[in-house]
Amino acid sequence: MKTELDRHNQPITHRAMAPSRQEILAASAGWVAVTLNVIPGLGAGYLYQRRWKAYWITSALALSWFALGAVLGQEAETGEELQNQLIGLAGLVALAAGTAIEAGLAVKGIRERD
Repeated sequence: MKTELDRHNQPITHRAMAPSRQEILAASAGWVAVTLNVIPGLGAGYLYQRRWKAYWITSALALSWFALGAVLGQEAETGEELQNQLIGLAGLVALAAGTAIEAGLAVKGIRERD
């Protein structure tokens, strides 16, 4: 019986287990996660990386930002309304940029550990 060898002439062992979180994260393309967190925004890159906790935290932050904007802008005048919308948009862009940077650093960090 011939044993299959890897590139280092070590026997290949086949695993039937699902990959770990670290293996999934290391296998993900960092640029895809970053792009998905920026373009559609609000944590879509976390879905790609299967990082559910980070996704739900991002969703909660975005929902809180929307709710805060709605509460604070209830009685805004026309000029104030435009300013409130710009502040709201800036907050969401900052959230998208922050999650994009974090997603990229997470992939980089896990690859450097291996």
